[in-house]
Amino acid sequence: MWALTALLLLVPSGGRAATLEKPTLSLHPPWTTIFKGERVTLHCDGYHPPLLELRPISTLWYLGHLLLPSHKKSIEVQTPGVYRCQTRGAPVSDPIHLSVSNDWLILQVPYAAVFEGEPLVMRCRGWYDKVVYKLHYYHDGKAVRYFHSSANYTVPQARASDSGRYQCSGTMRIPVESAPMFSSKVAVTVQELFPAPVLRVTGRAEARGGVAVRCETRLHPQKRDTPLQFAFYKYSRPVRRFDWGAEYTVREPEVEELESYWCEAATATRSVRKRSPWLQLAGRGSPLDLASTSAPIPQAAALAPGNQPLSFRKPPVSRSALSVTSVPNTTSLGLQFPAGRAPTAGPPACAPPTPLEQSAGTLKPDVDLLLQEMQLLKGLLSRVVLEFKEPQAFPEHKETLETPTSRFAVSPGTRETTVVES
Repeated sequence: MWALTALLLLVPSGGRAATLEKPTLSLHPPWTTIFKGERVTLHCDGYHPPLLELRPISTLWYLGHLLLPSHKKSIEVQTPGVYRCQTRGAPVSDPIHLSVSNDWLILQVPYAAVFEGEPLVMRCRGWYDKVVYKLHYYHDGKAVRYFHSSANYTVPQARASDSGRYQCSGTMRIPVESAPMFSSKVAVTVQELFPAPVLRVTGRAEARGGVAVRCETRLHPQKRDTPLQFAFYKYSRPVRRFDWGAEYTVREPEVEELESYWCEAATATRSVRKRSPWLQLAGRGSPLDLASTSAPIPQAAALAPGNQPLSFRKPPVSRSALSVTSVPNTTSLGLQFPAGRAPTAGPPACAPPTPLEQSAGTLKPDVDLLLQEMQLLKGLLSRVVLEFKEPQAFPEHKETLETPTSRFAVSPGTRETTVVES
């Protein structure tokens, strides 16, 4: 009975095994390519049961699908292949690919995944650490760095664009300087730390009188402990600078405006910064809210990343129709037209006139009246000039024109001519 109780206490339960995470496999030195005959150390870091258990085997090692005889936490290997480890009750670890080369020159890259914002270090190594001269590093076939002799190539803050195939070339003195030699190409992938955030409306902040928004993103599972900071912007102006909180309360927008917001997520060192698409918030009483005035959350629309909003202000809404009084030859603005002339047709009632159209409609009647008066004055002056040049054309004024002491006095704005005796 006591033996059965001891077995039940020492064997891990199924629920506990389900909560264990897979162990972490590391490589020392941290290079995935080595020369033939060299040895590296693999270390399995994970849950290890107490030594008092009846089954002392705590670590399993795999080379491909082959189970290795060692059960220690660390082993030394020199055989190329894919290595994995497993601890009691936990899943199998992520693999490490080990390559063994017999070339004169090899390019060594880190075994672990490189994430955005982290340094990417590569080493071009000569056979058994011989010095490499005239050293070139290549990225996707393009030379990116030159060194006179052996040196590591470092990208201080890796980006997704740094992914690709790398290669190095150089010469060695064996014993005289050799012709340029090239290493094999090695693929490097820079992992995404977190995707671009998305700004979402979470609800109304009744206590603060505004709309609550949240900047949402997701860290890579291997980097879930990385702290992130968030900033919020209205158009191009920051409304809250970088802080640890992912939520922000937007004050109630003005009635006649559409306000555009976006957010930015970044690491504490700002080595990785990513921005969200635009989010447009509609003000109360705007056309976007009239469809559902009882909705607790204002309608919002997210635009494509990097695109600017098409418009930030709503078109004016006609709240009441203009009243028109039926007065002959009179418009609703009180402008009188000459008899027999109708006012120019305006824009449709459903589309309110623009300021330019209103100005044009106000000036047109005055211009027409001025043109008519100018035509009358022109005709009057032409008649007066003609009477002076050809008196016989006007017999009714012949006697008056022959009087030497008479002259014409023309009253402005009338067709009549008055004779004034001196």
